[in-house]
Amino acid sequence: MKGGRGSGRASTGQVRLWGRHAVEAALKNPDRVHRKLWATREGIESLDGDLPADFPVEYADVADLARLVAKDAPHQGLVLECVPLEDMHLDEVLVANTAGPLVILDQVTDPHNVGAIIRSAAAFGAAALVTQDRHAPPESGVLAKSASGALEALPWVRVVNLARALEQIAEAGFWRIGLTGSADATLAEALPEGPVALVLGAEGAGMRQNIESHCDALARLPIGDLIESLNVSNAAAIALYATASR
Repeated sequence: MKGGRGSGRASTGQVRLWGRHAVEAALKNPDRVHRKLWATREGIESLDGDLPADFPVEYADVADLARLVAKDAPHQGLVLECVPLEDMHLDEVLVANTAGPLVILDQVTDPHNVGAIIRSAAAFGAAALVTQDRHAPPESGVLAKSASGALEALPWVRVVNLARALEQIAEAGFWRIGLTGSADATLAEALPEGPVALVLGAEGAGMRQNIESHCDALARLPIGDLIESLNVSNAAAIALYATASR
């Protein structure tokens, strides 16, 4: 078979997704342009629903599929090549008047973390994910597998200038809360009644000073002294739960 192992970027303008949840969600997404599905017969049988009769499928064995994905990736007998989703603009999200929070990531670059955050954001009804275009992972098989299908459901906005985007978000009526362990207030104390934008920085470095200064409030999660901090995807999940439970 042709194709090389990698993170899930197949070739220019295309992406490879793998795993049943990621592939099945992409196949059901009418906004996806699909190119080709490589699959074992067991993988095809695991899908919920039948593929169109003319859908381009190439049957392969497990070893062949392993050569198309990242090393040791759990492809579950399914590898889909497709076109990345169309870019979404911040204006489109802000005018939608959705009740869910926005999740803003400042230079979180690990695709496993971003995928897990997308999954939690979709689970708790977030309106969208917002990242800087140059300091966030691209859409990929690794990210989509971690998102477990949620990549197809959650709007993802990439912006050139994150600080300017935060200004625009404030103008739309969102209260911007930056999560940092050094804050005096807990998240529960900082949460308002209205729309919220949760801002999280990269592990270790945290939010950049300019991004922190564009927040209306800073808050921390009330974790015990035995643990210094949480993984950013865990922190996002807890913050999203707290926001949804207001």
